[in-house]
Amino acid sequence: MVKELNKRYVAELSQAQSVLETGDSILYPTDTVWGIGCDATNENAVKKVYQIKNREESKSLIILVDSLEMLQSIIPIIPRVALDLIEKTTKPTSIIYKNPIGLAKNVIANDNTVAIRIVQDEFCQALIKKFGKPIVSTSANISNKPTPTSFSEISSAIRQQVDYIVPLNQEIIQNKSSKIVVIKNDDSIKVIRP
Repeated sequence: MVKELNKRYVAELSQAQSVLETGDSILYPTDTVWGIGCDATNENAVKKVYQIKNREESKSLIILVDSLEMLQSIIPIIPRVALDLIEKTTKPTSIIYKNPIGLAKNVIANDNTVAIRIVQDEFCQALIKKFGKPIVSTSANISNKPTPTSFSEISSAIRQQVDYIVPLNQEIIQNKSSKIVVIKNDDSIKVIRP
């Protein structure tokens, strides 16, 4: 459960929520690196994120949810191995699931899979809960350029194209992306990114 948030968070949550609701993009701190985000159910909003990153739509994006309940609204049948992993993991871990529902089609890979993470960051959890829908999280860099480890490393090209920059945690250095795993047909786990 999200703890009591300080007053500054409350203002930023409302502003970020408003931007997401209008189909626009945000630049925000996550439980891993800074991300570019939008409403993961809005195809036009997702298209804008691909344009900001100069990334092909054939490369899917990571989706953030605030809880197991929200995950189940997208993945109605979660494999037992995924539930075990979610319960035991302490590192931010994105799991690739099959056959998602209710998401914009351009966040889903050609093989009908999507990477989803139950976010651990307090602000992100609160934002997703307030927004009531999953949001996109893709690293705040132009495709094929290095992933920024702090807000100061994010290029002006990215900063100028997003619709709103969340002014929180800009001094924090975070050089780890999430672990990405896929659940294979035999219910074993394959690590895609450690």
